[in-house]
Amino acid sequence: EAFARAGASVVIADLSAEKGEKEAARLAAAGGKTSFVQLDVASDDSIESFAKTVLGRVPDEDEAPVVLDEFANTSSAGSIIAFHRHRADLAAGDLGVICSFGAGYSVGSLIIRKRVAGVTTQDAVALVS
Repeated sequence: EAFARAGASVVIADLSAEKGEKEAARLAAAGGKTSFVQLDVASDDSIESFAKTVLGRVPDEDEAPVVLDEFANTSSAGSIIAFHRHRADLAAGDLGVICSFGAGYSVGSLIIRKRVAGVTTQDAVALVS
């Protein structure tokens, strides 16, 4: 909701068309630019359709890696490993989103910012401790 209020385009993805369309309509009524895509994370075609909607074109493998094929799950470990492998094009200060979801039972998202050159991991840990 915060993204929609800030003027970002938000794509709602859900296996349930009824729930997804309802949430997209709610955000649109609050002034957000929203759309809905029915998404089945067990279907490569569904995942590609979702990525095309978000990017406006067919994504390359680095933009939309198929985590399920390589790591046998879409939950946290696979998403973090895939992000680590496909992060080379992020510049210092860029934002990224890592979204992990299980088979209908859990969702978790992280918004991350690539650290600025020269800041070590120890420096970063000290800053948030």
